[in-house]
Amino acid sequence: MPKPNSIDAVIAALNAIIQQCKNENNPLGYFAALYQQVSIKVREGIANNYFDDGPRMEKLDVIFANRYLDAFDAYHKNTSLSLLWNKASEQSKNYRPIVLQHLLLGIHAHISLDLGVAAAEISGNDLPALKNNFDKINALLSLLVNKVQDDLAKIWPSLKIILQKTKNVKIFFIDFSMQLSRDGAWEFAESIAGKTAPELEQLILLRDQKVVNKFTIITSPGFIASVLLFIIRIGEKGTVAEKIENLGS
Repeated sequence: MPKPNSIDAVIAALNAIIQQCKNENNPLGYFAALYQQVSIKVREGIANNYFDDGPRMEKLDVIFANRYLDAFDAYHKNTSLSLLWNKASEQSKNYRPIVLQHLLLGIHAHISLDLGVAAAEISGNDLPALKNNFDKINALLSLLVNKVQDDLAKIWPSLKIILQKTKNVKIFFIDFSMQLSRDGAWEFAESIAGKTAPELEQLILLRDQKVVNKFTIITSPGFIASVLLFIIRIGEKGTVAEKIENLGS
């Protein structure tokens, strides 16, 4: 497929990934399903003049999404991709991660690295002009958190209770909250805005190496949290395809 050049094409490309992952029972479809819902919200925001500059925000959305689509394609073709996306993708081969862990890995990879790159690319030397709309798109992205909670309750209703009662797991979620990832994305965008291509490439590599180290708290959050997460994993209802359907509904 050619690279999407509109938000409609992004949503269609995400749908193709969702269908592929359903057919293959591939956990990578969890993040794709959630991402599609957020993309639909962004499209609605553009149509309703929620953003100061709708066309510019669509361009940002497309650049941002294409980084994820490129990573998905590179992983399946065994070609080079970021450390973040490689680690997130490799977890799809493991039984133990619960749906929420797969989602956090995708969110962390996409926002911590890709969002800053996309923001800097769309802004050139005038990044501050994007700040207001960047904050607005972040408000839409924050819907990920609430939607994840609601969707996961369909898969395992007791999950919310366990998260509320268990301090270790609560810390696990706080440390990888959307707010932290988004703030880091803006700071990263400021650090790379206006850089030359060689400088940009080096800074992206350094950022990738720095942030990937934090993945361990998602995949190995400690003994107690890991035991609880494994109990949740055993209790998750449905096939991978059915869970993808729940996240996308």
